[in-house]
Amino acid sequence: MTDFAATRRAFHLPRGITYLDGNSLGPMPVAASDRVARMMSDEWSEMLITGWNKAGWYVQPRKVGDRIARLIGAGPGQVVMGDTLSIKVFQALSAAMALRPGRRVILSDNGNFPSDLYVAEGLARAMGAELRVVAPEEVEAAITPDLAVLMLTEVDYRTGRRHDMAGLTARAHDAGALALWDLAHSAGAVDVDLTGADADFAVGCTYKYLNGGPGAPAFIWTHPRHADAAQPILQGWMGHDAPFAFDLGYRPAPGIERMRVGTPPVIALTALDAALDVWDGVSLADLRARSIELTEAFIKGVEAACPEVALNSPRDPARRGSQVSFRHPQGYAVMQALIAAGVVGDFRAPDVLRFGFAPLYNDLDDVGRAVDTLARILRDGSWDDERFRQRAAVT
Repeated sequence: MTDFAATRRAFHLPRGITYLDGNSLGPMPVAASDRVARMMSDEWSEMLITGWNKAGWYVQPRKVGDRIARLIGAGPGQVVMGDTLSIKVFQALSAAMALRPGRRVILSDNGNFPSDLYVAEGLARAMGAELRVVAPEEVEAAITPDLAVLMLTEVDYRTGRRHDMAGLTARAHDAGALALWDLAHSAGAVDVDLTGADADFAVGCTYKYLNGGPGAPAFIWTHPRHADAAQPILQGWMGHDAPFAFDLGYRPAPGIERMRVGTPPVIALTALDAALDVWDGVSLADLRARSIELTEAFIKGVEAACPEVALNSPRDPARRGSQVSFRHPQGYAVMQALIAAGVVGDFRAPDVLRFGFAPLYNDLDDVGRAVDTLARILRDGSWDDERFRQRAAVT
């Protein structure tokens, strides 16, 4: 059994704060600051440029990728780190499109994170392809024989709705298409199994449930059957077969290494590596059970105490990730009042109160405090204050 009391102690959780926003930014692991400080004092400071070899900075993207692989149902040598999630989406999508020549349709849904759709729209325009966007419940019916790539985020960033990865991937394959999955709201929150689902490509960020810190690097996975055939449009120095031969022509590295682009962000990867230590010994089955326990308790509590809000997430936990959202006509102000009272969630337009439950550090006491505080704010109307209506740059 996973000791969730021990994993909770591994994080710095500010006193007086109930943190339910790990689906936007995970809290800092206690070990991260010392790990980064040692890297800077013992490696960067003393080794200078020799740290690329002596400290293993050059191979860090693969080593850290291997640690994430276990959490997403991938194998050793199949995941590599680096760059931002948008770049990884672009790489995976362009590689998938190239593997289906003659097809020019990308299918996604309007529950996808808008940034993914922006990338797909730009790529489609450059390639003379078409991006089709349908409602989440219409995806399966929209998988047609002209489809090249099905591109979906497994867990909807607003509602927490969870797609059937295995079922939709199989449907795409039956139509001759490939399936690309964004795991931004899945990795570290639910029991992902890319190999079992027979997915083709996957990407994800590490600053949410994996707690890698603000701007932590993204990851990319390619199914082994595609690893040596995939040809992303964005070809970078570190993805070359021999980067330090300085060839003028690009020759892709074997396997997942070709998905590297720029110089690894060593300091950020060091912080992420420390965060991944917390996952040692964590069972994904226990993680999922804990997630369901927390989200079910929260839904039950809020619906009993807060009739002013409406559930915006699937009621069936099998169709839900590790987040719950409710709707309120003045959602932004309500959330700002909630944050001021020490319960941190976030707001998503137009009227969504969003709460992320991270099994590694959230517990039933957090659920109880969040329910009680939300009920009080709605009951006494303290949210109805001009200071809570002032929109910040980041919501």
